[in-house]
Amino acid sequence: MAAPNTRTDNILLDVKGLKKYFPIQKGFLRRVVGYVKAVDDVTFFVREGETLGLVGESGCGKTTAGRTIIRLYEPTGGQVFFKSRLMAGGGEEKLINLAGLDRGQMKLIRREIAMIFQDPINSLNPRMTVGDIIAEPMVIHGQYRKDESEAIIINLLQRVGLRPDHLRRYPHEFSGGQRQRIGIARALSLNPRLVICDEPVSALDVSIQAQTLNLLQDLQRDFNLAYIFVAHDLSVVQHISNRVAVMYVGKIVEMADAEELYLYPLHPYTEALMSAVPKADPKYKSDRIIMQGDVADPSNPPSGCYFHPRCRYAVDICSKQAPEFRELKPDHFVACHLAQDLKLRGI
Repeated sequence: MAAPNTRTDNILLDVKGLKKYFPIQKGFLRRVVGYVKAVDDVTFFVREGETLGLVGESGCGKTTAGRTIIRLYEPTGGQVFFKSRLMAGGGEEKLINLAGLDRGQMKLIRREIAMIFQDPINSLNPRMTVGDIIAEPMVIHGQYRKDESEAIIINLLQRVGLRPDHLRRYPHEFSGGQRQRIGIARALSLNPRLVICDEPVSALDVSIQAQTLNLLQDLQRDFNLAYIFVAHDLSVVQHISNRVAVMYVGKIVEMADAEELYLYPLHPYTEALMSAVPKADPKYKSDRIIMQGDVADPSNPPSGCYFHPRCRYAVDICSKQAPEFRELKPDHFVACHLAQDLKLRGI
């Protein structure tokens, strides 16, 4: 699959054919009898300072893709190119394939790529104070100097809407929204260029979600951050993303500018997702598309297009041949045999 990066301006992260397969083991000898294809030939890119939303149903591989990029999971295949300053030195930039780095080199890269986790309770060590939690990345990477770092930590706390006196408190003393702010401050402690946000607001109340999203946008503007924003809530993704990639059973089926994707989807799965987005108008009559059947099993996916058993537009070729992920319109990529012929509705 060719990488969809026909516009190469300011690309910070370029993922090409990324795969992550988990072995299925059975029997006393734990023989491998198959694989769960959690991420299967995924290709996308992220430009400097932008937010790429990664959406899809639960279990489609969004979180696995994010964790494989940063190599919390080792990739089964593919390449992940990142424009690193630390690996180049001298203020220059160098394109590095993260999949080929050893542990020491990957540790250096993790100063430039951070992650915000979904669960703000379990992602924070309950035995550490807030100050120690935020300082931990600096300690691990040898960047901690007590006289300077405490001022940095206090500044980060204030920047995410917390008070300096919170420094000595423990995570259980805070609300869910405040705990997520602590996680955000920790992610920013090494001044990264790219932050992978793994459903950072899904565990929060709706009112707190809005505050957290606004905070992430403010921080992006102030620190020139790029985000990969993993979520299943399309309303949230629409609010924060510049571009959106839609995943289904380990594959990206469509990727485009956010406004373009929401108004003019080209893939039937995207259309079905859009029809489920709630409208604020009480007089609006829902015309939701109900997808038949269940999500395909990533350990035994169907032939051809993985979505064809649930697609109301499917024709014979859909079950026989996997569609190519191609650029159908400028910066609008889709994997569907019928994309040029269908007239799909957006939101």
